[in-house]
Amino acid sequence: MNTTNNIEATVTPKDRNRAARPLAVVTGASSGIGFELAKRCAAEGFDLVIAADDPRIEEAARSLALVGGTVHAVQVDLATCEGVDRLLAAVKDRPVDALLANAGHGLGRAFLDQEWDEIRHVIDTNVTGTVYLLHQVGREMAGRGHGRILITGSIAGFMPGTYQAVYNGTKAFIDMFAYALRAEVQGRGVTVTCLMPGPTETDFFERADMLDTKVGRAEKDDPADVAENGFKAMMAGESGVVSGWQNKLQAALAKILPETVMAGQHARQAAPGTGDKA
Repeated sequence: MNTTNNIEATVTPKDRNRAARPLAVVTGASSGIGFELAKRCAAEGFDLVIAADDPRIEEAARSLALVGGTVHAVQVDLATCEGVDRLLAAVKDRPVDALLANAGHGLGRAFLDQEWDEIRHVIDTNVTGTVYLLHQVGREMAGRGHGRILITGSIAGFMPGTYQAVYNGTKAFIDMFAYALRAEVQGRGVTVTCLMPGPTETDFFERADMLDTKVGRAEKDDPADVAENGFKAMMAGESGVVSGWQNKLQAALAKILPETVMAGQHARQAAPGTGDKA
């Protein structure tokens, strides 16, 4: 299981007008989709509180501050309630105008070959910590009658994840949870949008130990494009967006093909050692 020291840093550009800037909280923002989402928020006039379990979060904060606004970085393990509380403490008394719950971990290889601590950390990051954060911030938003929430799910949630069973299971939960939460807060001034990307060019596959798989070696989507799709959908108050036409096709097929067929297809993409095969 990952252990992360709680580290905070604030970067405040001296030449930026901070008056009346809205606040966005972005998790998993040290790189990849999360960083690109945070950059998009900064460009649209948001101050930022960003969090990740990666020490690169401080470097990300310095880069984002060049785009605009104040950036407060928190290095913390969002798989724990204590870590989420640490993030919330960094927000202080400012109202959160946008929550972009993007933090997530993957885990490749066969379920019975994985270590329990790693399995639990994926579940706690993708589900427990995410739901706790959404509960805390969502309540405040609904009480105030204003807020936008973007939850990063995945098209992985539409299919059995052979050799990625735990990850796909967590994303199935997150995808469905997002739509349910959206229905519950309808009429309370809060919108919930689910961003569902496919394989994206981030460090996800390296961290998930999947670089020797077919999907790990294949060409992937640009995280900036994925973030752009998600940000636009959030600002428009849309229910959800599948990023990329190939992923839209795969999501559509997942709704009509039998689960056994989808499980077999997933195995051919995610099985260890398939990355060396034609």
